[in-house]
Amino acid sequence: MQHSCLYCRSRELSEWCVLTDSELKTLDKGSGMREYSPGEIVFYQGDLSNGIYCIESGLVGLRMSDTDGNETLLYLLNGGNTMGYRAFLTGQEYGVNAEVFKPSRICHINSSTVTSLVHSNPNVGLRFLLRASNELDQAEKKIIQNANWSVRARFAHLLMVFVNKQQKKPIEGQVEITLPIPKHEIASMIGTTPETLSRTIKSMEKDGVARFSQRTVQIRFLKRLTQEFDPGLSI
Repeated sequence: MQHSCLYCRSRELSEWCVLTDSELKTLDKGSGMREYSPGEIVFYQGDLSNGIYCIESGLVGLRMSDTDGNETLLYLLNGGNTMGYRAFLTGQEYGVNAEVFKPSRICHINSSTVTSLVHSNPNVGLRFLLRASNELDQAEKKIIQNANWSVRARFAHLLMVFVNKQQKKPIEGQVEITLPIPKHEIASMIGTTPETLSRTIKSMEKDGVARFSQRTVQIRFLKRLTQEFDPGLSI
């Protein structure tokens, strides 16, 4: 599919924002755009890396499987996010499956092009290092949350993440958001079962924290939601 990295609206959110116009032309020549439908797999855990993927628009989940076949949804990525860069930079296999959740436009940038751009513009490599550092920090925080937070606190925190992504400037008062993925996937993300999540939703509704209807969530007070995982916050 025809595309241009120079005019890509998501580029400024990605590691490629530091490229010059001539380097963007190199990126254009070494990349290809494809449209994906929900349920399609961009790459599989265990596949050898042959480049890097950049999401222009849509929603992709990174899912890891263990030796028993159990799967855990780790991250949700949207426009401006890059996938597969760690496997490429380390020369290892992909550590996750990349599954499309919403119709997506995704570019694949071949290995030789990525290598050339990292060598010609050190800022690209630096941005990938910063991203890897941030993701490691997030992973460490998630381990602590899973160990010390209740399911209700973890779910409330994830709801606030969705609020911040969907509302550019959240204001106090009632806020309405849409869950971007089914509830069983949310249960996987916060390390619980769908049954436990269902009971958690009912308890939050009973306590007046939020109201759930299919994928629509009405949150009455953001501070009340935040108190679920940050009890020290005063209302």
